[in-house]
Amino acid sequence: MGRHKYGIAAALLALFVLAWLWPEGETPPAGTLTANEPTGAEAPASSAEEEAPATEDESSAEPETSAAPETTPAATPTPTSDVPESPSSAPAAEPASNAYDGPLGTRNHTGDDSVALTFDDGPSPEWTPKVLDMLRERGIKATFCVIGAYAEAYPELVADIAREGHTLCNHSWYHEFDLGTWSEDEIRANLQRTNDAILKAAPGAEIAYFRHPGGQWTDRAIAVAAELGMESLHWAVDPSDWDNETTEKQIKDHVLDKTGPGAIILLHDGASNQKDMCGALESILDEFEQRGYTYSGL
Repeated sequence: MGRHKYGIAAALLALFVLAWLWPEGETPPAGTLTANEPTGAEAPASSAEEEAPATEDESSAEPETSAAPETTPAATPTPTSDVPESPSSAPAAEPASNAYDGPLGTRNHTGDDSVALTFDDGPSPEWTPKVLDMLRERGIKATFCVIGAYAEAYPELVADIAREGHTLCNHSWYHEFDLGTWSEDEIRANLQRTNDAILKAAPGAEIAYFRHPGGQWTDRAIAVAAELGMESLHWAVDPSDWDNETTEKQIKDHVLDKTGPGAIILLHDGASNQKDMCGALESILDEFEQRGYTYSGL
């Protein structure tokens, strides 16, 4: 009985010593795996979470960077598309002042900002003096494309045209529409006969131009005129003032609507319908003055 008591006491003493010596409160060493620490498989998740803000920043920055390149190309096509247009239009304007694009290369503009009034099918004893008066009052020089037969019949009017400083133009002997289809010799004879009548009326006058009747140009007529020292003269504005069906208002409106800087305007001091032409001419000249146009006698 006594031994049994001593054994129990020894066992209790041993348990007490063990409980006192066990290091339960110590912190585990660093690097030791615990239930609260991520495993190596979770470590990338941790690094991904750490990089997440950077990724968000980059994604938020990407629209700006990508916006910048998008803006740049957006701006680039504009100049790129402008570049081809510029060469196609600008150079076209430059030669236009030095080259003519009338039928078969005939002259159809003045070559500068001035406008040119041209009067065909005269001289007329009734209407040419009225046209000359209007031009004189305004100090305007014009070009008169005269018919040889009329120059021969009314030489004093041709002399007046030359004396007042206007330009003379050969308009064939008797307004032969098919002149350009004739042989070279026949064309030459017609034009030379017309020139002779003009020069007889106005000795020493320069006949710088030829205008084919009806504008029915041919290379042959242009070549013969050039041999005789005359440039072939077409027009840019034609109000059909020779037609009795064309009213004064129609003549005026057409000329004012179609005329711009450099235009050569076709009018008639001969043929027919000159009353409406002269009525329109006053209004046309008034409007041209308002526009500030200057005139070329070519």
